[in-house]
Amino acid sequence: MKIARSLHDPDVLDHAQYDGDKPGGLYESFYQRANHPTKPLAFWIRYTVFVPKGRPEAAIGELWFVFFDGETGEHTVMKEEFPIAECSFSTNSFDVRIGEAVLTPGRLVGGGEAAGGRSTWDLSYKSAHPPVLLQPRLAYSLEFPKAKSLVAHPLAVFDGVLTVDGREIPIRDWVGSQNHNWGSAHTDKYAFAQVAGFNEDPEGFLEIATAQVRLAGPVHTPWVTMLVLRSHGREYDMSSLLRAFRHRAKYSYFEWTFTAENDRARISGRISAPREAFVGLVYYNPSGGIKHCLNTKIGRCELQVADKTDGREFTLTTAHRALFEILTDDRRHGITIRA
Repeated sequence: MKIARSLHDPDVLDHAQYDGDKPGGLYESFYQRANHPTKPLAFWIRYTVFVPKGRPEAAIGELWFVFFDGETGEHTVMKEEFPIAECSFSTNSFDVRIGEAVLTPGRLVGGGEAAGGRSTWDLSYKSAHPPVLLQPRLAYSLEFPKAKSLVAHPLAVFDGVLTVDGREIPIRDWVGSQNHNWGSAHTDKYAFAQVAGFNEDPEGFLEIATAQVRLAGPVHTPWVTMLVLRSHGREYDMSSLLRAFRHRAKYSYFEWTFTAENDRARISGRISAPREAFVGLVYYNPSGGIKHCLNTKIGRCELQVADKTDGREFTLTTAHRALFEILTDDRRHGITIRA
């Protein structure tokens, strides 16, 4: 797999895995997200190819857009689906096209119809930071786990304009990321979070997941938690699979606490968001069925970091800049499914 051979090359990390012939089933997404510098506002844009298992001819492209407005509490959600003949996903360059929407290096343009009106985007972005790999490097070349995830461009700075239900929203120095994930099946259960910039460290970046994977029938792996934090010029990589089983984490609707530790540091944290900050989305599973994704980009995060190498301790916080997602089969969460 070319990504496994080029884990430090952001250009290659954004090349598509989809080649038009995946009989085993596949989902693959390139998503961009960013937060307003000071207000509880955020956008999330996702370019996806979905291939049902055993039916590569039924592949489709999905175009997603969500604008989270924590000031009004009104979040705009858009999803459109396209026949695969109207889409292209390059395997040798970063070039993704779904209908008329385009995603290329440093640029994304597109739009679609949402309830209440049309939403569009015309954005540029840039990042000078190396990729973040949440999983151990070896995992990207193995069949297990079935779902892969990475951040090709962390701390990406976005500029341009959004039109949300006819309202023009200028985007100036919103900070977020360009991300890539794919797999033959969605992870069975997970909580996932990302923070691009903390109050105490604007260059800080967090990526964390707590997950459980089905092995066969009713048998699941134990819960694992993987974490990568960059802050104050250092990287705390706690993605080791062996330690991931030892980390402690617990999440519910809509709060998550965790503690991860290795020889270099101990990191404890809490991520949360009120119910009204979430939107509910349906994710098709290549192996069949659907998952519910409870999704916000305006959550709260609080971290306590103890660096064992020099004894330094510090806190990182943000009131409304945390990406926070829960993937579940549970239908009792109470969040309205919007797309």
